[in-house]
Amino acid sequence: MTQISVLIVGIILIVLITWWFFGKHQVETKEAKMEQSKQIIDIKVDGGYSPEQVIVKKGIPTELRFTKLDNSSCLDHVVFPDFGINQALPQDQTTSIMLNTEESGEFEWSCGMNMFHGKLIVK
Repeated sequence: MTQISVLIVGIILIVLITWWFFGKHQVETKEAKMEQSKQIIDIKVDGGYSPEQVIVKKGIPTELRFTKLDNSSCLDHVVFPDFGINQALPQDQTTSIMLNTEESGEFEWSCGMNMFHGKLIVK
C-alpha cells in the first residue's frame, strides 16, 4: 500500500512540475496610460510581476513604477539587460524607472535571480 501511495504522489508531483515549467500560463497584459506627456504603468511586485507584460507606444517617454510588496530577496532587484538597468526595489515602496522607448521591439526584465520575468512591448 505504501508503494502505491508513493507512486501516486510521485506522478502528481511530476505532472505539477511539468505544468509549472512547460504549461501555457495566462499572462496579464496592460497598456500604459498617458499622464503629463509620458506613459506610466504601475507594476505590483508580489510573488512575481503584475502585470507581467506591458505595452507602450514608441517614442514617448515611459515610466514603470514598481511597488514591491513581496519580502523575498529574489525580487529585491529588477533587471533590464537591454537597457543596462539593475535597480533595487525597496520593500513596501514604489520605485520609478524611466525608459527610452525610441526603438520598437520586445524587451524582457527579470528579478535579480532571473527567476521571475516580465516583458515590455514597444509598438
